Amino acid sequence: MTSQLINAILLGGYYAVLATGLAFMYSVMNVINLAHGALIVLSAYGLWLLGGNLGLPLPVAMAIMVVVMFAVGMFLQRVVLSRASGGGELLPILATFGISIILDNLMFQVFGADSLSLAPLVGDLSWASFELPGFIFVGKTSVYILLAAIVVIAGLEWLLRRTALGHRIQAVSQDRATAALLGIDTQRTAAIATGIALATGVIAATAMGLRSAWGPYGGSAQLLFAFEAVVIGGLGSLWRVLAGAMVLAFAQSLAAMIHPQGFLIGGHLAFLAAVFIRLRGGSFDLKSLLGLTRKGATA
Repeated sequence: MTSQLINAILLGGYYAVLATGLAFMYSVMNVINLAHGALIVLSAYGLWLLGGNLGLPLPVAMAIMVVVMFAVGMFLQRVVLSRASGGGELLPILATFGISIILDNLMFQVFGADSLSLAPLVGDLSWASFELPGFIFVGKTSVYILLAAIVVIAGLEWLLRRTALGHRIQAVSQDRATAALLGIDTQRTAAIATGIALATGVIAATAMGLRSAWGPYGGSAQLLFAFEAVVIGGLGSLWRVLAGAMVLAFAQSLAAMIHPQGFLIGGHLAFLAAVFIRLRGGSFDLKSLLGLTRKGATA
């Protein structure tokens, strides 16, 4: 039982890494990015090219991809999302859905259907483990992913609440017109926020690539887990996303203990329970679903 509990906590850390960028982007830009999973997979392919083909150390490859995905995020915001946002909440969702389809098929054409892994880039670390009392072994990679989730969330919270850039991002998320009257470059601030959201996806891509193999169409599963964690935890603070990820992981682990095929069903049931709780007031919209009102919208 102790082993299952520890594994559920570590799995929750992985889900938190997946969900952080998705939650951050909606909190500050009011956009549900349905291309989130595909962009994570794209980042994983970038890491594989830099590390596997060019032989760069994984930390160096990650640093390069953070810069690349930050630039991609700024480009998407300026060229696609800023225009789509003017059409209400539905148009950005459709735009990111279209981006996801394009990326999935493009990656299939370029990289093929073969599954890849980043585990060879870290050598023994991919299978090394810590030994805990009671002859319990936990993978070092999973522990590092959990620590990375905590560090990323803490860093983003500090950015939003303690820095001038974070204050500008929150001002734009609250009321873009008023922020512009105060002299804030709303387009540039929105582009930076989107770039940060995509840059955090590089951490998620690294975690995904080290935990398991992936293919060109693997983004949909990552998006599903991330979205479920966000809905279960609700928004208002990224720490709530971490809590939602933990609940999702515990629900899956508990269901798997009851029945071997119950892993995914347990997570979906927890998600549905969260949906009913969020929408108990009878208002079916994105803000109530995510437990967020724009009046108090901070990441």
